[in-house]
Amino acid sequence: MAYSYTNAKDRTYYLHKRDTVLKSGNTQTIYFFAKEIKDEGSLDAVPEGYMVSETKNGLPVLKKSA
Repeated sequence: MAYSYTNAKDRTYYLHKRDTVLKSGNTQTIYFFAKEIKDEGSLDAVPEGYMVSETKNGLPVLKKSA
């Protein structure tokens, strides 16, 4: 089951990740929230070293833990 987060506006978002290749050839992992669970990339938990925060608009984002 994908990790879900319900924001202050009572909307539920699901955590996903995607590995992308940059122009330099390096690989970077991108974490993002979506309104629906997608077939690929859904995560069961928040990655270690990260925490969920909410923007002014109510969108959830991952931030590195201090």
